[in-house]
Amino acid sequence: MGRGRLRIYLGAAPGVGKTYAMLAEAHRRLERGTDVVVAFVEDHGRRHTAAQVTGLELVPRRELTHRGARFTELDLDALLARRPQVALVDELAHTNVPGCRNEKRWQDVEELLAAGIDVISTVNIQHLESLGDVVEGITGVRQRETVPDEVVRRADQIELVDMSPQALRRRLAHGNVYAPEKVDAALANYFRPGNLTALRELALLWTADRVDEYLQKYRAEQGIKGTWQARERIVVGLTGGPEGATLIRRAARIAARGSGGELLAVHISRSDGLAGSGSGSSQALIEQRALVEGLGGSYHAVLGDDPAAGLLEFARGVNATQIVLGTSRRPAWQYIYGPGVSGTVTRESGDIDVHIVTHEHEAKGRGRIPVRRVTDLGRTRTIGGWLIGVAGPPLLALLLINVDGLGLTTDMLLFLSLTVCAALVGGLYPAMASALVSSSALNYYFAPPIHTFTIDEPQNILAVAIFTAVGIAVASVVDLAARRTHQAARSQTEAQTLSALAGTVLRGAPSGDGVLTALLEQVRETFQQESAALLERPDPLGAWHPVATAGPRPPERPETADVDVPVGENLALALRGRVLPGEDRRLLGAFAAQAAVVLERRRLAGEAAAARREAEGNRIRTALLAAVSHDLRTPLAGIKASVSSLRSADVEWDEADEAELLAGIEAGADRLDHLINNLLDMSRLQTGTVTPLILETDLDEVVPFALGGVPAGAVRLDVPETLPMIRADGGLLERSLANLIENAVKYSPDGVKVLVKAGALRPPGEPGRVELRIVDRGPGVPEEAKERIFAPFQRYGDAPRGAGVGLGLAVARGFVEAMDGTVTAEDTPGGGLTMVVTLPAVDRLPDGRAPNDRPLDDRPLDDRPSDDRPLDDRPLDDRPSDDRPLDDRPSDEHLPDDHPPIRQPRKAEPA
Repeated sequence: MGRGRLRIYLGAAPGVGKTYAMLAEAHRRLERGTDVVVAFVEDHGRRHTAAQVTGLELVPRRELTHRGARFTELDLDALLARRPQVALVDELAHTNVPGCRNEKRWQDVEELLAAGIDVISTVNIQHLESLGDVVEGITGVRQRETVPDEVVRRADQIELVDMSPQALRRRLAHGNVYAPEKVDAALANYFRPGNLTALRELALLWTADRVDEYLQKYRAEQGIKGTWQARERIVVGLTGGPEGATLIRRAARIAARGSGGELLAVHISRSDGLAGSGSGSSQALIEQRALVEGLGGSYHAVLGDDPAAGLLEFARGVNATQIVLGTSRRPAWQYIYGPGVSGTVTRESGDIDVHIVTHEHEAKGRGRIPVRRVTDLGRTRTIGGWLIGVAGPPLLALLLINVDGLGLTTDMLLFLSLTVCAALVGGLYPAMASALVSSSALNYYFAPPIHTFTIDEPQNILAVAIFTAVGIAVASVVDLAARRTHQAARSQTEAQTLSALAGTVLRGAPSGDGVLTALLEQVRETFQQESAALLERPDPLGAWHPVATAGPRPPERPETADVDVPVGENLALALRGRVLPGEDRRLLGAFAAQAAVVLERRRLAGEAAAARREAEGNRIRTALLAAVSHDLRTPLAGIKASVSSLRSADVEWDEADEAELLAGIEAGADRLDHLINNLLDMSRLQTGTVTPLILETDLDEVVPFALGGVPAGAVRLDVPETLPMIRADGGLLERSLANLIENAVKYSPDGVKVLVKAGALRPPGEPGRVELRIVDRGPGVPEEAKERIFAPFQRYGDAPRGAGVGLGLAVARGFVEAMDGTVTAEDTPGGGLTMVVTLPAVDRLPDGRAPNDRPLDDRPLDDRPSDDRPLDDRPLDDRPSDDRPLDDRPSDEHLPDDHPPIRQPRKAEPA
């Protein structure tokens, strides 16, 4: 069963027709054969709305009394029992009368949606929590009934029911909204034209934001890169220069021309990639960021080797409609290096409009030449390339001058090799310099007439020109190959990072915090950040709190981080350390998405565990009901019948009959006591309230007490007195052994005794243990069922209902494991089942002391612990059980409240 779908009719004010539109939609669905019911609709005495209810099935409302008045509310239980396809629930923000299951009606709607029922509801814009202060400032009325914005945002469909203020006031004046005596007051107060216009604008803008979310989601799903000019988004490019404030104000004015315009400021800094160092914000950028946020815009810092490409990539990513740039501060002569950012953005913007804004700093210089770095080879290689390209050709010319007979062709090849070497080491620009210097050296030293820059023979002119062209071409190809290598290495790094990311997530435990912490550590290492944090907030207006962190001083809010990647409205991945380029942010988005998946998986695992516990509890409750209905009622019926017979005045019973009836009563009471004790023990085990009282105990003293519930002669004991003492709770151990022995006797054939034998175990390198084996010759249990028989309310085979509720083995294992022991089932050689109980033994030194004991004469009397005092100095209740005669053992009242009672030994000697 899937979750139901929610459709909401949103209005700016009462009376615009939300309920009428909801009822009209119900009639349309009813005509199409949909099962539609009216769960709660309030017509407020409006005749047109009341007429729309006719023909629809009404679910009776629930009546409640509060402070002497009667109210009607949505009957959630009746609606869940009816289970229609669609339910109409009016006034989503309504507060229920005390006595209802939920405080708010939207919580009732959440239960209906969880049950798979589609819901159609209504709400006014003034009832959204985030707009409460705004509406109060407009109308002077504080809305007390509100609904969280997130509840409305999660709706599958939101339809705005719009009406102009003038039309709404006319409807009000005609008596279609309120009673005639209330119209004048309403028109003069809440329904004033200014109030209605402001509320209408709020509703339109809020709905537009919701539509924009749908649009962004659709564009992402469809992979659409082009700009859809559905809403004005103005991106202003900042350089950190003094013209930034002028550009921001100009862009803000452009954004303000249309309702709903959005201002985004972006600063593109250069970076070295994943391992590079980001550029810090200057004071000018800090001031410009404050200006942008003060004007209602948002500031974004992105790194990229090419500012123009980075700006265009950001603008297309946010679906921008216009870009605002300032005229360049470069002097005119510097345009020989290229058209600059403004020219490149204008040429490559495509369907995004570009505004070039003039300012007073135009062409006054910017302190450096904006040469675009084609590839980053490091300072050492760049310097080496320039040395080879500039100093190499003169040195090679001096060497070749002293070597005769090589010829111009050979000289050109040698200079060409030097150019290729410069390209390999330093990149494009050192290689171009090498080609120019080498061609000059060839012309001056080796092309006749030598020692001049003139060339006599045309073929030599052509040769030098071809050399220059080939040198530059080879340098370009080598540099292109270097850039492709750099890009391939980066792609390989990203692929390896994503592979490691997937491995981290897949190897992690779903419910542990270690996966998130490891993921954030991987983010820090990959992007060389100081710290990382996954932040979450309960709702769009709530405070952020960290879900997981890594590194020192993790950011506490996205606004204080150097990089933040939102994952929905209420989750964000925040980094502190340096700003990242746009290409790195794409990879970071994958980390953020995986972090959200891990967090959701952890929560789902918790919910699944809770559901399993609830299901187990339901199963136990069901089995308990079955036990109460049969296993407990059967002995009660026997006791009742025997008592009724004894009290009957119509029959005179002889002594033998009375003894038999009394024996039946006693047997039934014993059986009830046994069943109830097991039920209580299982309940304590399920809730974890069993606290063993561990003492040094003799096993041969405990086992006889466990035989009180079996017939005499049914068990043969083989428990040597020479066994080491064990660490156990005598009462719990006696109860566990009693259950195991009684179970073995129950399934053992008539006349065949159950064997109970014990022995000491000392595995190499492990503490000593004592093993007790309970051997029967019954039908046995298949291998696949050996673990299942220890589950609560499980009985193997065709055991009759009167044989118990299936808790004996579960209680026995629970008690033994609480004492650091084990209970397992094995096949008996020759047929049957053997229960093996192991318990920790008390190891003794050669002088008889326990390993942690000290001789009495090693310590002063005052320093001895209480257990070293003479026995008669201790209260009776403090004496260990193995130091007292059998008659001096404490009775049940001396034991803890949750301790099982110690059975008294039966009078008959065990066989």
